[in-house]
Order: sequence, then structure tokens, then C-alpha cells
Amino acid sequence: MNHELQRGFIIMLTVTGLSKTYGRQILFDNVSFSINPGERIGLTGRNGSGKTTLFRLMLGEEEPDSGEIRIPNGYTVQYLSQHINFTKSSVLEEACLDLKAAEDGRDETYRVKSILSGLGFSQSEFHRNPRHLSGGFQVRLNLAKILASEPNLLLLDEPTNYLDIVSVRWLIQFLRTWKDELILITHDRTFMNSVTTHTMGIHRQSIRKIAGSTEKLYQQIIQDEEVCEKTRANDERKTKEIELFVNRFRAQASRAKAVQSKIRMLEKREKREKLTELPELDFTFNPAPFPGKWLVEADDVSFSFSDDALPLIHAFKIAVKKNDRIAIIGKNGKGKTTLLNLLAGEFQPGQGEIRYNQNLKLAYFGQTNVARLDPDKTVLEEVLNAHPAHSLGSARGICGSMMFDGDNALKKVSVLSGGEKSRVLIGKLLVSPANLILLDEPDNHLDTESIDSLIAAVDTFTGAVLFVTHSEMILRAIATRLIVFDNGKISVFEGTYDEFLERIGWEDEKSIAKTTNEKTIEPQNKVSRKDMRRVRARLIESRSKVLGPLQQEIESLEKAITRLENRIEDDNQSLIRASNVGDGRTITSLSISIHNSKIEIERLFDELDRLAGEHHRKSMEFEEQFNALEQV
Repeated sequence: MNHELQRGFIIMLTVTGLSKTYGRQILFDNVSFSINPGERIGLTGRNGSGKTTLFRLMLGEEEPDSGEIRIPNGYTVQYLSQHINFTKSSVLEEACLDLKAAEDGRDETYRVKSILSGLGFSQSEFHRNPRHLSGGFQVRLNLAKILASEPNLLLLDEPTNYLDIVSVRWLIQFLRTWKDELILITHDRTFMNSVTTHTMGIHRQSIRKIAGSTEKLYQQIIQDEEVCEKTRANDERKTKEIELFVNRFRAQASRAKAVQSKIRMLEKREKREKLTELPELDFTFNPAPFPGKWLVEADDVSFSFSDDALPLIHAFKIAVKKNDRIAIIGKNGKGKTTLLNLLAGEFQPGQGEIRYNQNLKLAYFGQTNVARLDPDKTVLEEVLNAHPAHSLGSARGICGSMMFDGDNALKKVSVLSGGEKSRVLIGKLLVSPANLILLDEPDNHLDTESIDSLIAAVDTFTGAVLFVTHSEMILRAIATRLIVFDNGKISVFEGTYDEFLERIGWEDEKSIAKTTNEKTIEPQNKVSRKDMRRVRARLIESRSKVLGPLQQEIESLEKAITRLENRIEDDNQSLIRASNVGDGRTITSLSISIHNSKIEIERLFDELDRLAGEHHRKSMEFEEQFNALEQV
């Protein structure tokens, strides 16, 4: 079915009465929702809540226990799979495998090259055999293939895994302009909110979908559960009153009719169960006192894995003080984890010196540390082995804070999921006091709620923290200094991540932007006027599609603000009249209305500022593309 006909569908995908269980675990209980044209949906939920299972149900890889998923004929669905199956001899050929032919017959290869560049492939890698790529770049190639194929519904499950920070930023911009539908699973709230138009949450075996951000959904869930609990408590109170009446007057013949009526009321009343408390990752790091100023000092440190290889780290200097929050950022394979290993003393520098304060107590959460867990040991044994002098009760407490309460602490490591193993490593980190914590991508395998707990624990820790992450959400929440791997060198930036972007920015991102500006221009040296007109027309159409809706939203907000301002003016006049006659009830009602209108105006102005800023940024991006076109 062609694209134009598909746009005629009112609903693209419908889920009705869906239920799914695994043994005694209920994932979905009679859930229903629909996906509408142009919706970009963020799918949230705790680890194990069923997000990936829902994707598998949509793809037909699993069958529901009941209910149905209806997808229109000819409507294509693509899923980012970690399964690798390459058939072509070069990266570019593989990425073009499912590329749709252009209606006018033009070569669309330039678009695939732009996607590959955005995902971190250099032009020299376009002709490599995909089987010779690292595992991370093979997953990136899979992502490039499905982006280039332009399915009607794109299912992305943690697409930022194996991406570096520059590629993540490029992917945000790419997905913002996705013309059809997509559903995105990611633990990075900033990434999700930057891309999506709607949020869909799996919560207590049900699914709720709203227009707006994850914060809006979570706030709605909190409010609903507060109402639910108040209603339950009120029902319980009324039930007890009825039971008290029945027990008091059951023996009185004169009250028999009333007693029977109350008994029937009791039989008809539906008992509301108290909401179970969901487990939360809740912990604090154990700070060791530190009387000095500098914990660690690196002086002209260089390192390479062999004598004849170029150094990953060259002439690096830094002094880490006791309250530092230092993020180590950059592309994959450039030396971020190696630097942590050097600072942890697991590697020795080839040149230079690393000096440790005599009062230093260091704790290290490393990517490879999961492999160091003994599969035959229990969670409790792993925590105890990290510090044998620790008491059994304290170790049990730490297991509980890592959501391994009761018998769960006796689970063997071999049966744990990736996220559970990460929580074991964090538990081991908490056992001994530390004044310097090193964290290598601690957010991997953690859900959004657990990441919030991790950020809170770092925020209250009185020692220093050095961490590697590709999450801009974590960077913005924690980092006050940066170690930056970029443009073939390592440097220290004194400031926050946003200050770095404003003052310096990523070198590779500048080259990607240049490629993006040139992507609409045919790759030949000579471009005909006809081709130029076609490219310019496409650019104008794209600008209209992007800026038009933003302008409509801005105008709608401006009208809403004007209406509220007029309402406040009318309410003020009415308030004066009510005050003159002493109408207290009207005065109270109008005062509340004016207050609420002012709050709403402030909220609308905040939203207006955000949209106006986005409109300006998009306008400038298109202006740069038009300027680039004029120079050809």
C-alpha cells in the first residue's frame, strides 16, 4: 500500500484487551491503546514491566494470552534488533539494503551516507566488510539500515546503547523530523523528551498514554494513585460504619429492615485493595573523611597499549579535589575507560605520574566488573565478600536498598539480569567507605527510577566523583568539570556541559552539521539548474513542515494568553462589584479564578518561550542550509 493511501488511516495501530503473563507474573491485564498518525511515543516502565515484550507482541514474535493487535495491510513495522545478520560485503551496501527507491529515480545513496556519518562511521569505513566491525558498530549499522528503510512504524529499544554522545545528539535531531510513527524505549529521559510527542507508561499491569512528556505522565500517575488511595480509605471508613450499625442493631426487631438493607449494601460494596508499594532503589554512598585538598593528581600522564601504537592518552594533567563532580566524555574507543583504569591504579602510565593522597579511599564501578562477579555466589555473598568485616545485618540492609530484600538476596548471580547485576555492583560499592568514586557508565541496565536514585546519591555524597556517561541528562544533573576526548586530544574543561557546548562544542558535530547541510546537494561536481530548483523546492517544503506547526502552536498559545488576560480583567471588574455589595462567596470564587488564571498564564509563557526558542533555532538551521545551497 502506498504512502499516500496509508496517510488516510485514522489510526495506524490498535491494541484491544491485551493480556500477557509469564507464569505467575502478570505483565499486561486487559490493556488497550492506539497509535495515531505522526505520533512519536516514549514507552516508559520499570525494568521487567514488559516494554520489550510489548514490542515482540507487536512484531508477532510472541502471542498474547488474550486480546488483539490490529495493524493495517501494507503498514510496515521495523524493530532495532541486536541480532546481527549481514549479507553484503560493505557497510554502505548493507545500509542501503532496504532503501526505498525515489519516485523520480534519483540516487538516494547520499541520504544513507548522511545517516552513517551521523552514527559515527567515517567515510573510509563505508567500504569495510560489516563483519569486521566491532559489536557496537555492527549494532549501529543495524540502526542505520532501519532508519534508511523509512518504515511506517519504527520501534527503537534502547537505541543509544553503543552510541557515543555525538551520535546520540545527532539521533535526537534525526528522530525529531521522523514523518511517520515511532515508539521509543530509553532510560534517558532527556533523550526521550527531546524526541517524542506522547508518552505511554506501563504501570501496575496497565498502559496509559498521554500527549506530553514523561514528567507529565508520572505526575498524572501520582495524582491518580493519591485519589485512588483516598477513595479506598473513604470506602473502608464507610464500610466500617455500616458494619458497626449492623452489629449494633442486629438483635433489635424494630431495626431488622434497616439492618437487612445495610447487609445488602455491604454485599454489593466492592472492596478496593490497598496499592502495593513498588520497590525503589534507595541508597547513599558511604563517605570517608578527607582532611586534605587534592585526592589524586595526574602529571603529564601518557598511555598506550603497545610501544608501537599511538598513545590513547598524551600528556594529561588534572588535580581532583574532594568535592569534584567530573564527567569524562567523548566518542567510544578514545580512552575514557582507560583513563578511569589509570586513575584507579589498574593500569600504570607509560609516562608521567599519578599521585594519590595518603588518606584516599577509592571505590570503582567499572564496565567489566560484571564479569568479575562469581556466578555461583549469591547476591548476599558478593556484598559480604567485598568487605568481609561487614556485619551480616548491614550487608542484608544494603541488599535491601538494592531491591534484593528477603530471599531475593539469596539469588545466585548466574540467574540475574544485566540490570540486577549492575545493582549488585552498586551494592558492593556501598559496603566500604570512600572519598573518591569512579563510575564507568553506571546508567547502563538501570531504569529511569534507578538512575534518579543514583543521581540523588551522587548529589549528597561528600567526596569526589569521576564518571563516564553518554547521557546528557546525567551530565546536566551532576557534572561541574569535564574531561573531554575530542578531535584527537584530551583536555580539561572547567565548567558545566552546557557551558562546554556553548563555548566550544563537539568537533565531529560540526563536521556532521556540514554533511547535513550538504546532504540535499547532489554529490556530483556539476549540479544543473533543474537539480538546484528541485533541491531548493524540497528544502522549502521541509522548512514549511517543520516551522509551520511550531508557528501554529505559538499563535495558539498567544491567543490563549490573551483570553486569560481578558478573563482576569473581567474578573477584576466583577470582584470590585462584589466587594461593594459585600458578596463574600463571589469574592472568594473570583479570587480563586484570578489566581488560577495567573498561574496558567505563567505556564503558557514558559511554553511560549520554549517554542519561540525552538522556532528560532530551526529557522537558523534552514537559513544555513539555504546559504550552503547558494554557494554551490
